[in-house]
Amino acid sequence: MRLAAKPSALALLFLCVALSFSCVCSAESKTKSELDQNQSQDLRPLDINTFHSLNRVGAPVISPDRKRALFATSYYSHDVNRPTTYLSLIDIASGNITQLTENKPGTVSSNPLWFDDDTFGFLRKGALYKQDLDPAASPNIVFSPPVPISNVAYRAGDELISFVASVYPNATLEESAALKRTEELRKDTAQVYDNLWARHWNEWMTLEKPNVFVAPLIRSEKTWRVGKEINLMSALPNMSDPLTRWSVDDYAISPLGDRVAFVVRAPNSNMAYSTKVDVYLASTQDYCRPRHLTARINGTASMPTFSSDGRRLAWLQMETPGYESDRNRVYLYTMATRESVAVAYDWDLSPQSLSWSKDDKVIYALTPNRGRNLIHSIEVGTGKRKELTTCGSAGGVRPIDEKSLLYVYSSENQSGDIHKLDTADCKPIRLTNVNKEKLENVFLSPAEDFWFGGAQGDRVHGWMLRPFGFDSRKSYPMALLIHGGPHQASTQCFSHAQWNPNMYASAGFVTVVINFHGSSSYGQNFTDSIQHRWGDYPYVDLMRGIDYVTTKYKFVDKSRMVALGGSYGGYMVNWLNGHTDIFKCLVAHDGKFSTVSGFYGTDELWFPERDLGKPWEETGRAILEQNNPERFAANFNTPTLFVHGEKDFRIPITESLGAWMMLRRRDIPARLVYFPDEDHWINHGGNSIRWYTEVLDWITRWTNTTSPYAIR
Repeated sequence: MRLAAKPSALALLFLCVALSFSCVCSAESKTKSELDQNQSQDLRPLDINTFHSLNRVGAPVISPDRKRALFATSYYSHDVNRPTTYLSLIDIASGNITQLTENKPGTVSSNPLWFDDDTFGFLRKGALYKQDLDPAASPNIVFSPPVPISNVAYRAGDELISFVASVYPNATLEESAALKRTEELRKDTAQVYDNLWARHWNEWMTLEKPNVFVAPLIRSEKTWRVGKEINLMSALPNMSDPLTRWSVDDYAISPLGDRVAFVVRAPNSNMAYSTKVDVYLASTQDYCRPRHLTARINGTASMPTFSSDGRRLAWLQMETPGYESDRNRVYLYTMATRESVAVAYDWDLSPQSLSWSKDDKVIYALTPNRGRNLIHSIEVGTGKRKELTTCGSAGGVRPIDEKSLLYVYSSENQSGDIHKLDTADCKPIRLTNVNKEKLENVFLSPAEDFWFGGAQGDRVHGWMLRPFGFDSRKSYPMALLIHGGPHQASTQCFSHAQWNPNMYASAGFVTVVINFHGSSSYGQNFTDSIQHRWGDYPYVDLMRGIDYVTTKYKFVDKSRMVALGGSYGGYMVNWLNGHTDIFKCLVAHDGKFSTVSGFYGTDELWFPERDLGKPWEETGRAILEQNNPERFAANFNTPTLFVHGEKDFRIPITESLGAWMMLRRRDIPARLVYFPDEDHWINHGGNSIRWYTEVLDWITRWTNTTSPYAIR
C-alpha cells in the first residue's frame, strides 16, 4: 500500500473517470448544433463553490466473500473549513449502497478494511476502530497507539495487523511517544544537518521516520486488543543511524500474512541525488533480516503486490540510475526459487500500479496511455497485453474474481465513480453516482481531441473544451493549461485540484491542454526527448499547438489568450514571458524562475542533474543557462500572477518571489499570492477556493471577459 503522507513524482494521482456501459473518448463526432450550448438555458456553470463541495470517491475494498465492497466518500466542509470522510458499503450485484459511518462535518473515517464478512475496520485520528455492518452499529476502538498509525491492513490467517508509524531510532511506539514529549521540552529549536536531505517535499528531516510494523490482533467475544508490535525494519543494516536512517515508501502484506514486502531508500550520503529505491521481503514469523530483492538494480522500485496465493511478488522497477521518469517495468519474484524475472519487458509504456487476478494468471496494470489512465491486462506466462479500457482515466483497480474487477472511473466531464468491468467484453457498469445531486444541471464540457505536427516533426496530442453557453457564431478567450513534471502528462480525468479544465470553461474560456514533448504516456522516447531541452521542444509544441487551435477553431479570439501552469508549467510560463507577447496575462504556480538558483534550492537533486546538469561544471552550467528563463528577464512584459506555498521545498518560494519582484521593479503589472501553510500543491479547501478566486479573477480581468457567474 502506497503511503499518502509524502506525495511522489508519480503521484498522483487524482481520481479520474466515469461512464456506464460505453464511453466516448472525443467530442469530435458531435454535430455543430449539439456542441452549441447557447440553447441550454437550464444548465448552470461549474462555479467555485459548487466545485469545492463535490464528493470524491475512494478505491473500493472488496469483502472476503467477494460480494460487497467498502468505499470512502470525502468532501470539503465549508462551515468547519475541514475535510469530511465517511464510509459506505456497496452490494456489487445490486448496486445498493448503505452508509456505515457518521457523516459529521470535520470527521474523517479512512483506511477501510475488512476483519470478516460482518465486521469492518477504519482509522480515525490515527487510531484503529471496528464496527459491525449494521448501519445502526457504533464503532469500538481496537487500538489507540501512543503515536498515530496509518496504512493498516489485516490478515485473518495469522490474526495479524500491519501498519506504518513514524518512530525514533530503535524505539518502540511507547518509547517514541516519550522521546517526542522530551523533544518538545527542549530549550532550543536548532536542527543540525551534516548530510543531504535536510528537508524533503514539505518537511524538515527529523529523527522520526516511517517504519513498517506488525502486531497480533487478539479477539474474544467481548473485547479485541492489539498485542506487542514488531518493527520489521529493525534488522536492516545501519538501522540506528541517526543522520539518515531508513524510511518506508510502500509496503504490501501477503494474503496469508506470513510475509511483508516494503520499499525503502537506503540511508546514504547520496540520498538527494540517487534514485535507487529497493524492495525488501520480510517474514512475519521469525523476524530475521529482510531479504534484499533489488540489490543489482540501481533504479527506483515501487508498488509491491503479492499474488493471490502469496507465492509470487510483483513490483514496478525503473532501471536507469538517476532518472525518476524512466520506464516502469513489471518484475516478478517467485518465493520458492528466489528468482526475479521481468514480464512484458519490451512494452513502451510505463505502468503506475499493479494488481493480480484472483487466479494469478493475469496482472492488471494501470497505465498512462495517450493522455488517459487505462487498465491493461498482462498475461503472466506470456507477457501478452490487452487494453481493457479505452477512454477517460481509471484508478483503484480491485479484482473481484477471474472475470471482473472494480475500479474508479472519471473523465473531463464525469466526476469519479466506482465501476465494474467485465474483463472479457470490456463493458463497464457504473455502480455509484456520488455527485448526482451536486452536479445536476451543471455544465461540464467534454474533451475534444486533436493532433498536430510538433517539434522534430512528431505528432503531438492535445484536447480542447468549449466554454459555458458556447455559440459557434461568437468568439471566446482561450486558456492554455500547461502541466508540470515535465515528465508527467495531463490526463482526461476529473481533477479535484487546481487544474480542472472545466473550471476555466465554466468561467467562459475555450480551454486547451497540450501534452508536449517530455510528457509521459506517448512512449519512452517522447518522454526522454527533452533532456537538456526544457525550453526548446515543449515551447515549440505549445506555440504550434496554439497556431493549430486558432486556425481550426475560428471561435477562438487570438487577441484574448492566457497561459497558466504549475511546477514545470510555471517554469514554462516564465519561459513564455521571455519569448512571446501573444498572451494577455499569465499565471505561474510554484514555478521555477532561475534554473541555477532552482538547482541549489531544491530537495531532490537527481532531477535537475539528469535533465539539465550541475551548475558548478562547465557543461552543466551552459545547459542550465541555455534553459534559464531568468536569462531573458529583460524581455518579460506580460502581466503575471504568481502563486506559491511557503512549504514548497521542491521549488522554493524565492523562485516566484524573484520573478514577481523583477516585474514590479520594472513597473509591469504582477501579483503575488502567498500561502504560508501550503507546499507544492494547494491542499486545504479554503485555500483552494481562494486560489481559484484569484486565478479566475486575474484571467477574466485581463481578457475583459464577463464570467457566467460572480467570481468574487
